[in-house]
Amino acid sequence: MTGMTTRSCPCGLPQAYDQCCGRYHLGAAAPTAEALMRSRYSAFVKRDEGYLLRTWHPRTRPARVEFDPGMRWTGLEILGTGDGSAFHTTGSVTFRASFRGGSLHERSRFERVAGAWVYVDGEFLDQ
Repeated sequence: MTGMTTRSCPCGLPQAYDQCCGRYHLGAAAPTAEALMRSRYSAFVKRDEGYLLRTWHPRTRPARVEFDPGMRWTGLEILGTGDGSAFHTTGSVTFRASFRGGSLHERSRFERVAGAWVYVDGEFLDQ
């Protein structure tokens, strides 16, 4: 069991997964848009469809999340944030998510729904 708690989080922060994004995947609320974005990246790494759908805005949520079986996420870099703190109702996070063979550069938009941060949509950059 100690192997689970010492494994670093996929989101790139130095904490163990259980103390970082893992707690959000289990139901704790992400306090900021950036924390939610990091936890959603980790959910893509772990293929946690339930968490991704729960944290997707009802207005833009797909029926399901399609995972590419060949996709291997390799890292996350946060390039910038706009608002998205405990004092805001909207926020944005610009990031680069690397995968084997390339990277995805996106600015994601987040809003609060019933007090909880959710992903609304994203705009691809450098395309």
